[in-house]
Amino acid sequence: MLPFPASAHAAATRRSRRRTLAAVAVAGVATLLVGCTPLGTQSAPAESAASPEASQLVALTDEVEAATTYGEASTSFADDALDVLGKLDIAPRDEWEEFDREGSFGEGWQDPDGNGCDARNDALAASMTDVDLNRDGCRVDTGVFVDPYSGDEIDFERGPDTSPLVQIDHVVALANAWRTGAKELTFVERVELSNDPMNLQATAGWVNDDKKSQDAANWLPPQESYHCTYVARQIVVKATYDLWVTQAEHDAMRDVLEGCA
Repeated sequence: MLPFPASAHAAATRRSRRRTLAAVAVAGVATLLVGCTPLGTQSAPAESAASPEASQLVALTDEVEAATTYGEASTSFADDALDVLGKLDIAPRDEWEEFDREGSFGEGWQDPDGNGCDARNDALAASMTDVDLNRDGCRVDTGVFVDPYSGDEIDFERGPDTSPLVQIDHVVALANAWRTGAKELTFVERVELSNDPMNLQATAGWVNDDKKSQDAANWLPPQESYHCTYVARQIVVKATYDLWVTQAEHDAMRDVLEGCA
C-alpha cells in the first residue's frame, strides 16, 4: 500500500494546540506526514514547541501513519492513544441542527498537499495496489482494493456504475465533527478537516453506507483487527482539530484501546 499523501496542518488562525503541532512538525521535532508542505505556517512561542502535549500528539500521529500505511503498530501505540484520549474534552454533542455541508466544509474535494490531485483520488490511490491512473495523472482508473474496514477485496474500475463500490469515509464523520466542536472552527479549518488524509479512508460502499455519521460508541469497522487503528485515527483527528468526545464515545474508544495488543 502506498503511503498517505501529506496534508497541511497549519493556518494563520489555528487554535493553540494545532498551531503548536504545526510548529513542532515544521521544526523537525518529528515527521508528521511524509512530504508535508505546510501552508500558511505561523510560528508558535518557543515554550509551546517543547510542549509534551504537542510532542505526544506528533508521536501518536507518526504511529498511526505507520499502522495505517504499513500495518505496523509500535508497542506503545495503544498507550499513547489512551494518553491523548485522556486529554480530549468530554461533553455532550451539540443539539442537532441542519447544516449546509458545502457551505460548512467546502465544495468538492481540495488538494491539501499541492500535488495537483484532489484528496479523494489521493486517498483512492493510497489505498490500492496495481493502480492504473488516468492520463491526467490523478484519477484512479483501475486498482485492487482491500478494504481495511471489512476485509473485502474489490477490483476497482472507475465508472458511473462501478465507482460507488469504493467510497471515501470521513473517519470522524463531518456531522459528528460539526456537533463536537467543528462549528467553532473557521471555514478554512473545516475545509482542511474535510480533506485531511488522516481523516479519509477508502472503504467498500456498503460499509460507508452502514456507518453513516455514527461515532465509536455506535459503530466500529466490521473487521475487528482494524479497531485499534481506526479509533486511534479518530483520536488524532479530534485532538488535531480541537474537537471533543462524548462520554459514551470516550468510553468506547478506551475499551477498544485497552484491548489492543
